[in-house]
Amino acid sequence: MERIRLTTAQALVKFLDQQYVDFGGGPERFVHGVFTVFGHGNVLGLGQALQEAPGELTVYQGRNEQGMVHAAAAFAKQSRRRKIMACTASVGPGSANMLTAAATATANQLPVLLLPGDTFATRQPDPVLQQMEHTHNLSITVNDAFKAVSKYWDRVTRPEQLMSAMLNAMRVLTDPGDTGAVTIALPQDVQGEAWDYPADFFRKRIHRVIPRLPHPQEIAAAAELIAGKQRPLLICGGGVRYGDAGAALRAFAEKFAIPFGETQAGKSAVASSFEYNLGGIGVTGNGCANALAQEADLVIGVGTRFTDFTTASKSLFSHPEVEFLTLNASPYHAAKLDALAVVCDAAEGLNALAAALEERGYRSAYGTDIAEAKQAWAVERERLAGVEYPGDTGSNGVFTPEVDGHLDEKLPEYAETLGTSLTQTQVLGIINEVIPQDAIVIGAAGSLPGDMQRMWQAEVPDTYHMEYGFSCMGYEIAGALGIKLAEPEREVYALVGDGSYQMLHSELVTSLQEQRKINVLLLDNAGFGCINNLQMEQGMDSMATEFRYRGADGQLSGDLMRIDYAASAAGYGVQTFRASTAGELRQALAAARESERSTLIDIKVLPKTMTHGYGAWWNVGVAEVSGQEAVQAAYSRKRSGLERARSY
Repeated sequence: MERIRLTTAQALVKFLDQQYVDFGGGPERFVHGVFTVFGHGNVLGLGQALQEAPGELTVYQGRNEQGMVHAAAAFAKQSRRRKIMACTASVGPGSANMLTAAATATANQLPVLLLPGDTFATRQPDPVLQQMEHTHNLSITVNDAFKAVSKYWDRVTRPEQLMSAMLNAMRVLTDPGDTGAVTIALPQDVQGEAWDYPADFFRKRIHRVIPRLPHPQEIAAAAELIAGKQRPLLICGGGVRYGDAGAALRAFAEKFAIPFGETQAGKSAVASSFEYNLGGIGVTGNGCANALAQEADLVIGVGTRFTDFTTASKSLFSHPEVEFLTLNASPYHAAKLDALAVVCDAAEGLNALAAALEERGYRSAYGTDIAEAKQAWAVERERLAGVEYPGDTGSNGVFTPEVDGHLDEKLPEYAETLGTSLTQTQVLGIINEVIPQDAIVIGAAGSLPGDMQRMWQAEVPDTYHMEYGFSCMGYEIAGALGIKLAEPEREVYALVGDGSYQMLHSELVTSLQEQRKINVLLLDNAGFGCINNLQMEQGMDSMATEFRYRGADGQLSGDLMRIDYAASAAGYGVQTFRASTAGELRQALAAARESERSTLIDIKVLPKTMTHGYGAWWNVGVAEVSGQEAVQAAYSRKRSGLERARSY
């Protein structure tokens, strides 16, 4: 057998360069590059291998380990999980910084390959710089923490272990039903150790991802279940987009007059204007989808994980005879809510189910209810987009914010300090109207995901990119870079709150370095507005969620902070704009469109002017015992909500 003598790191790079996937359209390169933040734990091993013989792998310079993994996850998501990036960091803090993003990738089932440096396998220099010592078990390192956030985890302590580790890594990374972050820990000494590898290990390897076909017995049972229902409702999940099943879902809905609601991951699989698309559903859903959901006698989940936001903590689907049917490539997700499970790819399942229902001549009994519900929501959406702040508050009846009764009396202070009259719903309406329809928008955390799931009209497939499996603050800007690397010809807009921007925006610099233009639309309401809503709705006073100076009372109750985010981004070389009126925002969006480098628009908005409500309950932890009457009332409401919800 022919053998090639290489270091472990050189063999790893050579192997990654030869990985391809075939989803039915022919082989495509699978691993497109490696994000790096080098340190002593990886620069002389994996770094040396990438410098000497990277093949066709592009090496990207990350600024923050968490940020670069977010970028890699977004790259995979926008590529419909058909392309991936690897990420490498040094030992100790460098590797630990990737943990949050690893969890984000795994929660969203996005394939990312993590290659953290590790401490010495020989233990000769222990404790090496940045090593964490466990006196009860010397084999534990910081990288063991990745076990909880990875779909596959391994540590290569001998060069020859690399072969089985990487073959298993590829198995998981290419599994549509159970993918996520894959972690291969690499001790820094082993990275540089050599071994005679079989040449065959480095051959061009094509991983064929075969569609999962539904079993005829499952399809027959599903068709029988649907045939006995009058008002079925489809749920369009992320599996519809990853499986290229948008056309199949559209055809199925149209043929049988069955409406569908969208999860955050499923949104933009089908155009928002399609007559059977109700829009966002659940806690962050709209009045149209949630109203019909409560009347549905069958819920058909397609490629969805049925998270608490989709099901309103299992309380939304309240018809006394409601049953559940799920089409999912994962047996685990397919069985949720005690559903009749059809384990399959979304398109394959929908097509097979359509054929079975056609034989029965099935059609739902909705009549004009779908069109009427959509029209009612269109009127409400138009109202939201037109909400303007006149300069007065609810105290005199002139202006009542969407989330009222919290900070009404403080709105004039916010308006004066931020120098703005813009409301958040008004801003989103303008952005949706002005930017190109084929532009990609990305978000992740705070109040913006709810506003966008309700209000955003997506007419071009795969233009809505929301990370809501983990709802990780800081994903937005790094993710925008990942999207731009996946689709360099399209405009990309990161919608981010001031809180998320403060947490992580370092990959803005990488976007400039790579000359990959992204647009950051920063909505500044001087606080963690979403969580301020939550705490005050559940009986608490506002505490540590507004951005205020420390006051004379020793609390964070002083004057509001006014931060010039445009100035901070300009220091990096980003082209920046400021907007506090509708006219300024329109002008800034037009100018940003013409820019050839990354842009940021600092948009000042008033708090409590985001969307709110629309008939869905959310189960959150509320104090069972409290001396505050408002908290006691909130706990009582929670108990009432639990009584209406399914127990499992």
